[in-house]
Amino acid sequence: MSTAEIHRQITADEIAHTFEEEATPKVDLGIYAFEDWLALAIFWVMALAVFLQFFTRYVLNDSYAWTEEIATYCLIGVVFIGSSMCVRLSRHIQVDLVYRYLPHLVARALSTAIDLIRIAFFGYAIKLVWVYIQIIGDEQMTTINLPKDYVYYAVLLGFVLMFARSVQVALQNWRQGYSVLERPGAYDGSEG
Repeated sequence: MSTAEIHRQITADEIAHTFEEEATPKVDLGIYAFEDWLALAIFWVMALAVFLQFFTRYVLNDSYAWTEEIATYCLIGVVFIGSSMCVRLSRHIQVDLVYRYLPHLVARALSTAIDLIRIAFFGYAIKLVWVYIQIIGDEQMTTINLPKDYVYYAVLLGFVLMFARSVQVALQNWRQGYSVLERPGAYDGSEG
């Protein structure tokens, strides 16, 4: 018996057909919400500011000081507004191992309590950010003559969106009778 590989001759047509696409998949932008698009827009402003900082510093050898500040404030907006996307999709870090060993009713009660605690936390954070804006919201940015309250309002918007999304998630969990903590496989596609 020979150890040489046996290859079948392939025609040019067979090679050409390997590059054909079966069907162009349809693009569904309906899965994205308001906060997704807003976070994307802020992200691109931040990316442009970082690129401009890089270009002016290393190519022109004379950097614009304001680009670093704008990029920092945009990052704050991306984090807080983007966090509401994570709340909507139940993608924040969570420990679901304990739920595998708890009886169903106990796990359901604990999951509901966590939903309520999350809603209360975001509600309290809204209050704290609002008070913070009232205290120092009219401070000026360091390199640009604009008030910092734009940044604080982006944080406030992020917490308002997280609060609203956490209420939606809690209602969805209540209607379906389980949460991502109790049945993570139902959310990641591993449950049949």
